[in-house]
Order: sequence, then C-alpha cells, then structure tokens
Amino acid sequence: MSGVDLRSPYLGLPLASPLVVGAAAPLSADPDHIPRLADAGAAAVVLHSLFLEQVERDWQEWNHHQEHGSESVAESLSYLPRTAPGHLGAQGYLREIEAARRRVEIPIIASLNGSQAGPWAATARALEQAGASAIELNLYAVPTDQSLSGAELENGQVDVVREVCAAVTLPVAVKLSPYYTNLTHLAHRLQAAGARGLVLFNRFYQPDIDIETLEHRPNLLLSTAADQRLPLRWIALLHGRVGLDFAASGGISHGTDVVRMLMVGASVTMVVAALLRHGPEHLRSLESELRQWLEQHDYSSLDELRGCLCQQRGPDPGAFERAQYMRALSSYPTPVWEQPQEAPSR
Repeated sequence: MSGVDLRSPYLGLPLASPLVVGAAAPLSADPDHIPRLADAGAAAVVLHSLFLEQVERDWQEWNHHQEHGSESVAESLSYLPRTAPGHLGAQGYLREIEAARRRVEIPIIASLNGSQAGPWAATARALEQAGASAIELNLYAVPTDQSLSGAELENGQVDVVREVCAAVTLPVAVKLSPYYTNLTHLAHRLQAAGARGLVLFNRFYQPDIDIETLEHRPNLLLSTAADQRLPLRWIALLHGRVGLDFAASGGISHGTDVVRMLMVGASVTMVVAALLRHGPEHLRSLESELRQWLEQHDYSSLDELRGCLCQQRGPDPGAFERAQYMRALSSYPTPVWEQPQEAPSR
C-alpha cells in the first residue's frame, strides 16, 4: 500500500484509519464477524446496541423472584438467585466485548441505547470492566408527552451524559438525531457534561402499515448517498466551534464519501449500509479509493485534509446556512414539461 498516512485519532483512541464499523447487529452480533471486519480494514468496531430496557427488564424479573420467596421457610430459599444479577440483560453483551478484545487488536466500542432514566452509570461501569475501549451513547427518543418541553427533554439527555461520563474513565461519544432546536448549543452542553465526541446522525426507522391486513410492520431501509447531506452540513458547522470529535454516519459507500466528510471536519466515518450490501471486504475498496484520491491530490496525511471545507475555514461560509437554501431552490433547472416545444414539422 502507499505511504499515505491514514491515522485518525478518535475519542483519544489512535485509529489506523477513519473507517469505523458502525453499530449494527448483523455486522457485530456474531463474534466471528469481528475478526473478519478487522482483517478487512476496520479501524474500530462499534458493537450492536445494548438497550437499557433489557437491563431494566431483567432487574425487575430478578426482584420478582427475590420477593416471591421472601415469606418461605429457610429450607426453601435455595431456589432463589444467590447474588444480585448486576446486569443480567447485559451478561451476553459483556461476554461479547471480552471475546472481541481477545480476538482482535482494534478498539471495540460499546453502544448503550436508551431513552429515559435508568441504570446508566452501573451499566457503563460494567462495559468498562468488560474491556470496552469507549462508549457510544445512543439517545434514541420519540417524545410524545405533551407536558414535556424541548428544554426538559434536552436537560434529561445532558444529565444522562453527565452521569455516564462521571461513572467511567472511558471516552464517551453521543449519537444524536438531527431534531433539536439549536444543535450547536446542545453540543456545547454535551461537551461540558464530559462527552468527547458526537456521532451525527442517528436514523429513526419509521413504521409502515399493511393496508390489506391493517397491521403495522417494520420496514428497515438502508441509508443511501442522500443521507450524507445532514451530517456533512452539521459537522461543517460544528467543527472548530466545539472541542469534540465528530463521526459521520449515513450513506458512506465510497472512498470519496469519506473524503467529503473529512473535508468538513469529521474525525472518522461510520460504515454500515455499504457493508450490509457488499460484505466486510468492501472496507478494502473504501480504503483503496481513499488512498488513491489522496495520492492523486498530493495529500500525505489526513491532517492536511481534515476541516479544510468546514464553515470557519471554507471559501463560502454561507453555503451551510440559509444562503445555500435560497441558492438551491433557484438552481433547479426548468422542468422539461415547461420548456418551449418545437413546432411539429410539416
């Protein structure tokens, strides 16, 4: 391979490249997939999510069994669990972290997913003890409580980040949706709460309905190139304004996609859909395309490229704000059906 330096520090982790496998069960739930991803060139792997609801549910079941036999005679107490479960719902997940760390040398990032108060700190400590290199907090929420204001929702999420960051020494990244009133303000608050990075953005998988059976059905659509626009815009706006690392997530399929995200300030890119479509070996193509582009444009390292087109450093700061919106609307070509038609020949 060429001598181009692809090293990309992320959350304080010294990664060999900006190609990180994002959280997705089909990619990381099978422990045999992790070495295959590493061999193909993954710089790090974010494991599939551990949902906080799993931990809560198993705690409730354990408590139920404890209370169920509390009035029994001493001789019958042997059927009760002997010790507190710690993290029954997380036990399998913790074993996955331990197994992955034994089999590969790349960082293994745990993904903790939740939407409300719960055993965030205790679960985060368990992930750290199992050997996770970092934690990605996925704050997935669909608020429907009309009494809950946007400010209250954000306060709750900032509190979660502060609680987790205080509980562990691991670096913590926060995976957000784009649906906030002022994302720049929230980013500053998350940094103050202890976060080291942001993953932009989470994708909300919308439900579908079957009009024949009158039933709801899941309909998971993989990301496409169009999904790159939101993270590209917001990373460009935030880079240099907050002291956080940024991971671009959504529609990364080619080496040139990685280039775009690095240009606006991303530290790394999360790859998921392209690997689900083409397999882990597609990472080799991404790296090869990235290296080829860098060589053709005389870059020797990613540090020379990163952030060159963010809002603060780019030649057109308005391109990422309202001016771009107006220009985009006026740039669409005249529809074919409105163009003058030639008179039919006689």
